[in-house]
Amino acid sequence: MPQAPLIAQIDSVLENILDQARWAPSGDNTQPWRFEVVDPRHVVVHGFDTRSHCVYDLDGHPSQLSLGALLESMALAASSHGLRMEARRHGGLPDTLPTFDVRFVDSPGMLPDPLAAFLPQRSVQRRRLSTRRLRASEKVALAASLPSGYSVQWFEGWRMRLACARLMYDNAKLRLTMPEAHKVHRDVIEWGARFSTDRIPEQALGVDPMTARLMRWVMHSWLRVDFFNTWLAGTVAPRLQMDLLPGLYCAAHFVLLAEAPPRHIDDYVAAGRAMQRFWLTATQLGLQLQPELTPLIFARYVRERRAFSRTDGMLELAQELALQCQAVLGAVAFDRAVFLGRIGAGPAAQARSLRRPLQDLLVAPVNGRTLA
Repeated sequence: MPQAPLIAQIDSVLENILDQARWAPSGDNTQPWRFEVVDPRHVVVHGFDTRSHCVYDLDGHPSQLSLGALLESMALAASSHGLRMEARRHGGLPDTLPTFDVRFVDSPGMLPDPLAAFLPQRSVQRRRLSTRRLRASEKVALAASLPSGYSVQWFEGWRMRLACARLMYDNAKLRLTMPEAHKVHRDVIEWGARFSTDRIPEQALGVDPMTARLMRWVMHSWLRVDFFNTWLAGTVAPRLQMDLLPGLYCAAHFVLLAEAPPRHIDDYVAAGRAMQRFWLTATQLGLQLQPELTPLIFARYVRERRAFSRTDGMLELAQELALQCQAVLGAVAFDRAVFLGRIGAGPAAQARSLRRPLQDLLVAPVNGRTLA
């Protein structure tokens, strides 16, 4: 007889926890996790990264941030069922395959964490936001959402927003003139779509329809991209619409800081958990958020002398941008930064990335384990 779908074999409580947790954020909506259900209160999370094909993830750290966000989401969802989550990373596995034993333990008297209700609502807003300054109460709530060992630094006012917007605009030139990045962009955008279960839909990019049509045609091949960049200032329109103007039209930019410079997988997983609580708190407050990780990623490549492109001039441009990033953030924050973004009041995104169905994220038990 054919085996029943894996989802049909899962306890309803665990199914709800995983269904809520799968809404955790991930770079380009890659969803770098799969779930192996061992028993009704025990799951193995099989993580992976995209370093083999994504220039933004060559050290795996962005994917590790996402895995941290997933674990925090699982803990939040479990709290709604009176369960406490315990997670332990497996030792002895390659960095490319972070794997976690996750158990849920009855915790009598445990109250649901209010942030759990916002797991499916949290999204990325890439369009302009209100320039209204954050209220003191909003900043207090956001800072209080961070666990011990993390803090937030704000960049407010016209001058600082301009500095951050210019940093993003200048970094976008690196993104849009590098063949290695073109391959990523070509694969992760779902053209003509408002929603996407496994990519970024075109309508969520933050550009007008005419620019989107031009981008779609140009990005069909690197030869077209290179020609437009060289002779027709092809990066200007998308950089203005996706980086400079959104960077100006927001309440503030911010950076989340760890107590010490992050170095290892566990540091980035912990930072991802902090990031998710901050982002969900913003959603709870009715605020919108957009990550701005590119400056941190390429500055880290420069600092660690990691080769990321074979194109002449890219390393030199990245070195200049790293200095610019350090000047904007400050030397101390630059070393301890784990997440950069912009925030502000405004409507929720009308187009967004969705998630793969839970059934598609389940894997069969291994090593002789069977579902209980």
